[in-house]
Amino acid sequence: MLNIAVVGCGYWGPNLVRNFASISECKVKLVCDTSVDRLNYIKRLHPKVETTCKLDDVVRDSGLDAVAIATPTCLHFEMGMKCLQAGKHILIEKPMAGSVKECSDLIALAEKQKLVLMVGHTFIFSTPVRKIKEIIASGELGEIQYISSRRLNLGLFQKDINVAWDLAPHDISIILYILEGDPVSVNCQGKSHVTEGIEDVTNMTLNFTNGAFATVQSSWLDPNKVRETMFVGRRKMLVYDDLEPIDKIKIYDKRVEIPPHYDTFAEFQYSYHYGGMYAPFLKLAEPLKVECEHFLNCIKTGAKSESGGLEGLRVVQVLEAATRSLQNGGGKVEINNLPVSWKNR
Repeated sequence: MLNIAVVGCGYWGPNLVRNFASISECKVKLVCDTSVDRLNYIKRLHPKVETTCKLDDVVRDSGLDAVAIATPTCLHFEMGMKCLQAGKHILIEKPMAGSVKECSDLIALAEKQKLVLMVGHTFIFSTPVRKIKEIIASGELGEIQYISSRRLNLGLFQKDINVAWDLAPHDISIILYILEGDPVSVNCQGKSHVTEGIEDVTNMTLNFTNGAFATVQSSWLDPNKVRETMFVGRRKMLVYDDLEPIDKIKIYDKRVEIPPHYDTFAEFQYSYHYGGMYAPFLKLAEPLKVECEHFLNCIKTGAKSESGGLEGLRVVQVLEAATRSLQNGGGKVEINNLPVSWKNR
């Protein structure tokens, strides 16, 4: 039986408490938050869970095996380091930390302490995303030409990070997981409308080593909630709409073909292929529960996490480069590839 603590009971923390509490192999022993009201809320839902307002109580509790951190991003590094130093496995919500340097330090300490460091990239544990990876790997769509992702809604406005750092990690982690390629450059433009200095709308473009191209649009200032990603291949196209209750993936047999040979411009014609559409069957499960179970399994077996520190660092690499691009008016910023020794960790 593994004993877990959850730090942070704002928007996401209660979901972590609920999912860990539903798994028989672990026990949520302690919940930490600076708000007494939020702790009382958790206590009403989970009467047997202990609560505290002090992180030190979590760090010093020798009966705790692991800690899930769901606090503002600016606190991730400090809290993560303290928990790792105390010998506790950690699950940190996205983004992993505020810089590549902080991510690297967390990874190094976790390796030194022989502890699991996992990042909450929840969508890579979802049935639709795993199915998309399987479909693309099979070659059904053909070579991926571009990806277009939109994550829009009205709020929730953050005070310590902009919308790219808040929403884009979901899309970036999905794209990196599916493509298995390295982004080589990023362009990012955005604007602040509500809070000065914190962009609430951003548009990001990513170029990859394998020639793929992706756009990521993020907004806290949209009248409609949108969670849509399109994968355009040379043979077929796929649309993933996470708001669809059942048919979250739709595959379209559509493409554009260029004649292989022509002698004159008059003979040149694009050929548009319009086929049917189908939605593959998906046996849906709550991604967060799958993620929590994966975290516990990595602790028990020593297995390598599919959303470990390296994956968290790669996402922050993109975000850090996107921030530099924002600061220079949207110009292209190169992303340094990780050393081979890091990729093999």
